[in-house]
Amino acid sequence: MASSSSKTTNHNDSNHNHTNGYTSTNPGTDKHYLATNGYQHANGRVICDDMVYYCFDVLNSHFHKNQEPRTPKFINDEFPLFVTWYIGKEKRLRGCIGTFSPLSLHDGLREYAMTSAFRDSRFNPIAKEEMTKLNCSVSLLTNFEPAQNWNDWHIGTHGIRIEFLNEKGQKKSSTYLPEIAAEQNWDHQETIDSLLRKGGYKATITNDLRNQLSVVRYQSEKLTRSFNDWLKQSSTSV
Repeated sequence: MASSSSKTTNHNDSNHNHTNGYTSTNPGTDKHYLATNGYQHANGRVICDDMVYYCFDVLNSHFHKNQEPRTPKFINDEFPLFVTWYIGKEKRLRGCIGTFSPLSLHDGLREYAMTSAFRDSRFNPIAKEEMTKLNCSVSLLTNFEPAQNWNDWHIGTHGIRIEFLNEKGQKKSSTYLPEIAAEQNWDHQETIDSLLRKGGYKATITNDLRNQLSVVRYQSEKLTRSFNDWLKQSSTSV
């Protein structure tokens, strides 16, 4: 990074579903959701710097218990979203969790700033002393549409979410955000096969299996800002 209710590779959430940006194990895509919530904002970008800075505010508030995050001034529309934390000059992944369920941006970013920092099972929780080394990305997911086949999507433009039946006949799904395939220098087949493995498929991957996949493609608006960027515009002491 999960459309209506889901299980993830990290943990369950009784209110809505969440998943990390690399893989998930979720039930089928809700076609009504796709038809009514395409999030197609063709007339301009929604994402802004303040959304990323708000995630830093939330994390800073957690580490300094007497400080509340500043009240957000950006829009409070509903979007599927992901929050990703990186650390160091090389921007190593430090946590990435999001949801395909649309959430109001104020509540959603506050929740997933914390969830991705402290509940990504692949990593230890982010520590206070790490904060000065962090970068944060916010991704707002948009333009969901069914793909015609497993390779009907553009590397570097689309994120994809696949659904498949595992060896036990259980329905599973996995997702990669739009930037992942390009960052890994994968082609379409390598990306699909990696998603199948990430989703827990262990048998031989054949072209027949790929042709049976249900694939949804989507796009995202993404911004990344550093701790120093946040500090420059922030009146909050750290």
